[in-house]
Amino acid sequence: MKKHLLSTSAIALAVASVGAPGSAQEWDMKWGGYHSSHVGYVNVDSNTPAHIGGDFDGVDVYTEAEIQFTPSVKLDNGLTFGVNVQYESTTNGGAFVDESYLTISSDTLGKIDIGNENSVGYKMIVTAPQVDGSIWINSPSISGFIPISVSVGGNLPWNFRQSAISAYAEVLGNNDVPRISYYTPSFNGLTLGVSYAASSNVLGSGVNAGNNFGVNRNIGVNDIFDIAVAYTQSFNGVDIDLAARWGTASNDTGTPGTDDPEIWGLGGTIGYAGFVFGGSYVENDNGDLIPDEEGWALGATYDIPGPWLIGIDTYQGQYNGTGAGNGDQAEFEAYQIIGNREIGPGVSWAIYAVYAEGTVNNDAGGTFSAIAGQAVGNTSVEGTLIGTSINLSF
Repeated sequence: MKKHLLSTSAIALAVASVGAPGSAQEWDMKWGGYHSSHVGYVNVDSNTPAHIGGDFDGVDVYTEAEIQFTPSVKLDNGLTFGVNVQYESTTNGGAFVDESYLTISSDTLGKIDIGNENSVGYKMIVTAPQVDGSIWINSPSISGFIPISVSVGGNLPWNFRQSAISAYAEVLGNNDVPRISYYTPSFNGLTLGVSYAASSNVLGSGVNAGNNFGVNRNIGVNDIFDIAVAYTQSFNGVDIDLAARWGTASNDTGTPGTDDPEIWGLGGTIGYAGFVFGGSYVENDNGDLIPDEEGWALGATYDIPGPWLIGIDTYQGQYNGTGAGNGDQAEFEAYQIIGNREIGPGVSWAIYAVYAEGTVNNDAGGTFSAIAGQAVGNTSVEGTLIGTSINLSF
């Protein structure tokens, strides 16, 4: 079913609010970023065909790093205009701009984002608390040490931005496509958000998801809508964060037996006396275009008086086959315990232990072997990681 963007009133409101030119303003030329360097010892046990004869045990290094440029200017009418450009500053595969978008905001208007950025559902979801300096088991980062992904001979379809590996998911796993998002101001802790993207960069319409082509809505997956709601409040020493999201898109692939993809999720945390407990559940109904996915997270942290923050968390994900392989199933599970010590302004040191496993329980329909290009039925890839990291935030 075709879906169309009904209104651009939010942009019109912002532009109309500009009014007559005010006095000259000074741009605030902000920049910052982060750099986390991990060193870990990993022990891997795998029986996938691609890993037979391999030796993945030993010490390895992994880096997460980004430089962020966020210049902005606030006009006399109260509107703030800015840009957010996030530059991946690692050399793995070449450095590149990850996200780039324009922002318009004010206390009364709320906020508008226009450009290559994730949806409101991705940005507003609340999930299990995690401690900075971890390997982020609630994301694909664990594959930097443990070769679970099919791309490195593992057995799981490591689809990016999908709920079997992360609560931070998108409709059909689209990522950073040109998009417009609007966030309302907070009303006593309640915030609403809505996003629209013309086209996905998944399944056939990737060329339409950049800045170089118009969008042909008769091919691929198009007209992506996301909505989200979040509530944040503190009372009597208790901090509460709650969120829910839903999204869908128009399936114009023409593939028989497929439907429009959807995503939904919810999560929350509660904090008291230095403790934070929380979790989430997110589900990708991918319309039989690719395996359906779901995942849940649960975790807790404790801020010990002094420089230490400790935490424990888990992520559990599941893939379900489609079509003739609707009985096929695979699972991802990960567990982590971590401690992080602040050693200076924007500088911390973390130590952690992680166990992660990818298992294909049934592949009679060829769902996962088709993705991997090998017979991966009844296989597992599991690894134990003992790591440490130095984390800079500036």
